[in-house]
Amino acid sequence: MIKVFASSWALLLGLLFLMVGNGVQGTLLGIRGAIEGFSTLQMSIVMSAYFAGFLLGSRMAPDLIRRVGHVRVFAALGSLISAILILYAAIPDWVAWTVLRVLIGFAFSGVYVTAESWLNNTASNENRGQALSLYMIVQMLGIISAQALINFADPAGFLLFIIPSVLVSLAFAPILLSVSPAPTFGTTKRMSIRELYDVSPLGVVGIFLMGGVFSAMFGMSAVWGTEAGLSVFEISVFTAAIYAGGLIFQFPIGWLSDRVDRRKLVVVTALLGSAGGAMAVLFNLPFFGLIGVALIIGGISNPLYSLLGAYTNDYLEHDQMAAASGGLLFVNGVGAIVGPLAIGWLMSRVGPSGFFLYIILLTTAVAGYALWRMTRRPAPSVADAGPFAAVSPTVSAATVDAVYAELSEQQAEQR
Repeated sequence: MIKVFASSWALLLGLLFLMVGNGVQGTLLGIRGAIEGFSTLQMSIVMSAYFAGFLLGSRMAPDLIRRVGHVRVFAALGSLISAILILYAAIPDWVAWTVLRVLIGFAFSGVYVTAESWLNNTASNENRGQALSLYMIVQMLGIISAQALINFADPAGFLLFIIPSVLVSLAFAPILLSVSPAPTFGTTKRMSIRELYDVSPLGVVGIFLMGGVFSAMFGMSAVWGTEAGLSVFEISVFTAAIYAGGLIFQFPIGWLSDRVDRRKLVVVTALLGSAGGAMAVLFNLPFFGLIGVALIIGGISNPLYSLLGAYTNDYLEHDQMAAASGGLLFVNGVGAIVGPLAIGWLMSRVGPSGFFLYIILLTTAVAGYALWRMTRRPAPSVADAGPFAAVSPTVSAATVDAVYAELSEQQAEQR
């Protein structure tokens, strides 16, 4: 791991700054929206717009990179991100924010594709797994650190918009000045949604529902916090706890995934998320109790995505895994667009408790559908199941392809 860091520190440092910048803007807009008097429904549209742009970028960025090159795409999209972060404060209008969120989601998606392709290219076949694991850790640490940054200035001012703009600008220096050559960018044939559903109905339906959970938590947690009357500090800690839970729970669930029927683990993990949400709805929890809930619901979202992806791969040939990853990312992206809109509508009807009610509904639906699928066909034997890969829904198709390509090689060697 140390050797991997030594060879990729410039890329990882740049990616860390990018994640801090992205993490700040997500939470800050939720807080600033309330200050500007935007309604919960309006903010849900603003938050949803990012995921629409991200999904669009994930489809278009690879073609754009092939036409004009990594460096030009990287520099252009980076400049766009820095400008948008300043424009949020200059144009406090929810319609303008919606347009800007589409653009910044598109830009971040393209930047991630480029940066992650560079990271994959610097790694060798022997250490690529360690490089990708290190990237996932850096990604989470960046977003968690961003929540602390929220407390250093007044959300009603300009400074908190300037800081992430500067950080994003600085992020490109270590990456573009790196001695690593620009990576090649191959084309991966994508598997259609219908083909994916025929292979694994649980994988497709589960990842769609978890896309809604993921975007609702990470896009609407600050909006919920303002509606619930939390302070800026409390909102930042609550949001950080969601991300920390995703980092902590990934490893024990991954360990169990390689040893038990994955569908049973999906049921238990999803119901754990439902139980966490129910605690927040049924009881008047103190702030520290809410932090525990955040750890739980955050802790089930990322691992469930990885778990459902691993279960889908159990029914695929080695050379199909990378192709399937694009379809799963698309399904997750569609669910992510719907998430903030649904939770905003629910909160506008029942108040702040709608945030947790939504999570309860979707995680219970995942568990229920998994139980029903258990009656339709037998599970693959644990001995034949492929290894679990910790993959975040926020990474680009380039990284997911690399993860599954490596898993394919590992499985081929084992057999």
